[in-house]
Amino acid sequence: MIDWLEVTYRLGAATVVGGAIGLNREFQGKPTGLRTLGLVGLGSATVVLAVQYAAPDAAAASRVVQGIITGIGFLGTGIILRRPDEDRVHGMTTAAAIWVTACLGVACGIGAWRIISVASILVAFLLTLGGPVERALHRYLLNKNREDGATGENGESSSRPEHTNRISTIDTN
Repeated sequence: MIDWLEVTYRLGAATVVGGAIGLNREFQGKPTGLRTLGLVGLGSATVVLAVQYAAPDAAAASRVVQGIITGIGFLGTGIILRRPDEDRVHGMTTAAAIWVTACLGVACGIGAWRIISVASILVAFLLTLGGPVERALHRYLLNKNREDGATGENGESSSRPEHTNRISTIDTN
């Protein structure tokens, strides 16, 4: 059985990691924030700890983790929007942030501290620097495309690369 201090560490870590991810989303003006993702992390860790307490076998824990990851996908799906008047999808990064928060909550629940440390650093990197790097690469590739003489449908110079999908721009924030 896990002692009180370990339970506090695990649940506290899940709440803090989720809250930190939520704080980033909140600073970006997104619909989820510190409280929402703190609760997602805490809830995921709580369920994993409860299963470990009730049935410490790996099969039961595996089923719970599968349920969390699947269920949280539905929550994230509610964040993703495509406006009919625009050719853009909004909320992909926020949906992914909800999903990774649940995953980190699961990791906190099982006490996988090394995984949590590395994953948290990578999540912070992606949410902080991923957008600027993505925009810089996009600008670079668009300029390179123009220099190579890419043309659009009517033979004019294209300002963006051609895509085969119907949604040409995905807003990842």
